[in-house]
Amino acid sequence: MKRTALAFFLSLLFGAAAASADTDSQSYDVIEHGRYLAALADCAGCHNEPGGKPYAGGLALATPFGKILAPNITPDRDTGIGAWSDDDFVNALLNGTGPGGERLYPAMPYPYYTKMSRKEALAIRAYLDTIEPVNHDVVPNQLPFPFNIRASLRVWDSLFFTPGRFEPVAGQSAEWNRGAFLVQGPGHCGVCHTKKNFFGGDESSRALHGGALQGWFAPNLTGDPRLGLGGWSVEDIATYLKTGHNRITAATGPMSEVVVDSTSQLHDDDLHAIAVYLKSLPEREEAPKPVADNDPAMRAGSAIFADQCSACHMPTGDGIPNMFPALKGSAAVQSADPTNLIRIVLQGARSVATDAAPTAPGMPAFDWKLSDAETAAVVTYVRNGWGNAAAAVSSGDVRRQRDALAENPD
Repeated sequence: MKRTALAFFLSLLFGAAAASADTDSQSYDVIEHGRYLAALADCAGCHNEPGGKPYAGGLALATPFGKILAPNITPDRDTGIGAWSDDDFVNALLNGTGPGGERLYPAMPYPYYTKMSRKEALAIRAYLDTIEPVNHDVVPNQLPFPFNIRASLRVWDSLFFTPGRFEPVAGQSAEWNRGAFLVQGPGHCGVCHTKKNFFGGDESSRALHGGALQGWFAPNLTGDPRLGLGGWSVEDIATYLKTGHNRITAATGPMSEVVVDSTSQLHDDDLHAIAVYLKSLPEREEAPKPVADNDPAMRAGSAIFADQCSACHMPTGDGIPNMFPALKGSAAVQSADPTNLIRIVLQGARSVATDAAPTAPGMPAFDWKLSDAETAAVVTYVRNGWGNAAAAVSSGDVRRQRDALAENPD
């Protein structure tokens, strides 16, 4: 009788503790932490369709293998994740498996999110549970045969996915390890900034050396002094991530969306940690021989630059800090892949507007004004002027980019 009473008392005690834990998991602090993690993981960047309800999905994600639609992750029980268990959510976020063990496509960056803890995953779930449920049925898999067969993802995961939480590196500071976790984990920087192999997996030996993405080139984030962040200070990186601008450049294209949806919302100490980690990745690639000043393309490009570009970017190529990007010494300008520079000259660009830097200056399009040969000349000049060094751009390169933009203007 005493043992029965004791067991009953203990069940009440531990049952109350479990109930308390469940209540705590829905506390304001947990939900706010989940909101912050969702911003850090840039969930809105994929799951918010322009003009749609928050997190209701439907945004088309272009991959080399076809189109995938981001699913509805609101708490709607029929078309969202409202009927999912906590284990379902954790497995999807950290292990790439949906309810019933269905494999997820790595367009959802679970190979990076796996660095997070179960507690962090459930904090995101707690936050998502507070948003408006939206009945919006999305069929994510729009891929052609055979890529629409999810069973093949088991092979992909065996080759390119290593599940597991982040392990701090001994001998590195707490700040460095925090930055490493943010970059390698929820920030999933390598999704864009690491080149992919034939199967769509990261070329890990070239991590953060830059990669092509949806008509843009995500630049090198290593410490390479010519192609990467070697010329940026820790403060330059943190300021860029917070405001979308710094003394060197301004965010445009997909990165402007990342700044708005994610990095501008992060705590200053986390931005500093990211910058400290990135500055610790020294890489150095041999610079190519610059195109000679007396080259016909350089002479033509110099004249076009003086007439069309120097008012904003300055005759010296120094730009105007926090307004118009510097071209002199710019890693983006000297990139091995000139896609971004050609695209911006043709299509124009507007930098991001944030609370800290709301001006959002823009550059006009020159596709109507400059021929392919003229565009190639000015781009070649910018890539090799003022001590820069990069491969020349041909009129054929410009024509291919012009055609691609006509086909996919966004």
